[in-house]
Amino acid sequence: MNFQTISPVEDSDFILDLAFRRAREKGKKLRGLKLKGGRLEKSRYIELMKMQVISDTIAAKAKSTVERFPSLDGLPEFYNEMIRLEIDYRQFKKSLAAVHWLEKGIMQLFSTYRVKLKTNKQFDRIAVLKREFLGRASSVIKQVKKDFVFLENARYIMKGFPTIKTGLKTISLVGFPNVGKTTLLYKLTGSKADINSYPFTTKGINVAYAGTGKSRIQLLDTPGTLNRFYKMNRIEKVAHLALKHCTDIAVYVFDLTEEYPLEKQVQLYENLLKTFSGDVHVYFSKRDVADPVLMKEYMAKYKDSMNTISSLKQIINSLKEKEIPEESS
Repeated sequence: MNFQTISPVEDSDFILDLAFRRAREKGKKLRGLKLKGGRLEKSRYIELMKMQVISDTIAAKAKSTVERFPSLDGLPEFYNEMIRLEIDYRQFKKSLAAVHWLEKGIMQLFSTYRVKLKTNKQFDRIAVLKREFLGRASSVIKQVKKDFVFLENARYIMKGFPTIKTGLKTISLVGFPNVGKTTLLYKLTGSKADINSYPFTTKGINVAYAGTGKSRIQLLDTPGTLNRFYKMNRIEKVAHLALKHCTDIAVYVFDLTEEYPLEKQVQLYENLLKTFSGDVHVYFSKRDVADPVLMKEYMAKYKDSMNTISSLKQIINSLKEKEIPEESS
């Protein structure tokens, strides 16, 4: 899922100005044509066409605004929870509904004034109906002014969501920052990770892929301390959701050079075992600079789950790609 492709949401003033401008252009073109009927019929027809342009423009913009956002009911659970995490979910649904109402409301307004124009028999009455329609059209769209603003802010936040293919078999690398996860990612995939910047944080989730076609596997570098969810910062919560909803196998990376205290690293590993229901493998980074005595001790301690680059590549090769849902490709 790539939320970066959602196009910006125009505000209500822009849409109203665009609609009125198109109506004026339509009026100029019609006045230059030879129209059948008398003065009343011509004026009535021109104003009716201008009203239709206004209503069509506003309705089309409202419809495209709603359609540019993915269906909440069809979203993978990972992204559904992401939206709930970062955006006022209730207001998001209300704003989408309000803009959808605008589409229906402006067309109903046009339908009402189309009848009034067609049945009007007084030339001076046309200008009155025109002003009424323009005023009511302006009022209708201004009622949802805040909803357009909210949806643009929501789009900006969603634009920063990490692009994770929820239908692929996924391996997540877990551990403290700077313990060697990104280097491991490179060794396993042979390519540099795509770093997905995430709003309000200084870190990001690294995403890389191994294999192609049916053998394609997704690897995630998921920062975080796996504390209780309410204590996590935003990027840690995203990592938690990726681990919860997208991960098939977790690889825990130990760094025995002790940039982070070993007891903290062990605690994080044990938390991972408690919170993740899938298989957990252990990898020791920076072996060439770690204390050899300490390395031997920890390798013996975690020998049943310990892996090398070679064994991790074998795990990757043993995984097969899931059928990718249309919305997660």
